[in-house]
Amino acid sequence: MTGKYIGIEFGGTKIQIVLGDENGNICKHFRYNVDKKLGAEGIRNDVENGISNILKNEIPLAIGAGFGGPIDHKKNKIYRSYHVKGWDGFPLKKWLSDISGLPVIVDNDANIAGFAEALSGAGKGKNPAFYVTLGSGVGGGLIIDQKIYHGAGRAESEIGHVRFNQQGEIVENYCSGWAANKRIRSFIDSHPESGLAKIEGIFEAEILGLALGENNIDAQQLLTEIANDIAFSLSHVIHLINPEIIILGGGLSLLGAPLIKSIKNEIKKYLMDAIYPGPEIVTAALGEDVVPIGALLLAKQFYISILNT
Repeated sequence: MTGKYIGIEFGGTKIQIVLGDENGNICKHFRYNVDKKLGAEGIRNDVENGISNILKNEIPLAIGAGFGGPIDHKKNKIYRSYHVKGWDGFPLKKWLSDISGLPVIVDNDANIAGFAEALSGAGKGKNPAFYVTLGSGVGGGLIIDQKIYHGAGRAESEIGHVRFNQQGEIVENYCSGWAANKRIRSFIDSHPESGLAKIEGIFEAEILGLALGENNIDAQQLLTEIANDIAFSLSHVIHLINPEIIILGGGLSLLGAPLIKSIKNEIKKYLMDAIYPGPEIVTAALGEDVVPIGALLLAKQFYISILNT
């Protein structure tokens, strides 16, 4: 459907509001950093400002929005934000429609990121596609026949909250970017003489990536440990769904080819022979704009569904 759409990312650290076309191409971009002291109200002020700026010169067909937390799809309300206060029970779809006058569709941000990668990114042409974001948390999205899979309740594909063991720890405790940073930092603190400790970087995972480029033995061992935990977690997805492709996004995925190679090596021991070698595992292709791009594509799909009803 030819026309323009608005795509919005409600993240825990940043908000992105874009104007783009039916193919997900962005032509106008607003970005705001989240001030957690201002809570959800501060974010809503920024979003309203961004939408207002777009509507001064454009008449979009619809809005798609990805939110960093569970969405109650039946009520079109936010169930909860685990990062910013003030969102619980908020009627996100109605609010966006009220301030814009446009049709609106809302979904979980990992679902929308997976939708973008399945339609226009690393998972294009693959079905089903499962997306995992390895960021401050661990989220998931399942795309079947170019549609986001929704469960019966308020959430689905929440791989980050799958139990990692019987002690109550979850995948997020082991496989998030924060968990990897903690593991790397712990090693550096206890081994100040190691080559890894002498490398400077902004984040611990960045230090690990730089050390891997120097063929550092300690870095390779840490990568193997991290990859092993990720492989174990992904094995549950594979045995339950057996998607054609698994796409890894988020900050930890920026380790790139070494991480993917290590995960593929480790996952062998966790798969039953009927499923082995399992799906293709790749890193995401759409970068930091994956949620806004997915929101644009979802807005288009939603708008077409309105015209066909």
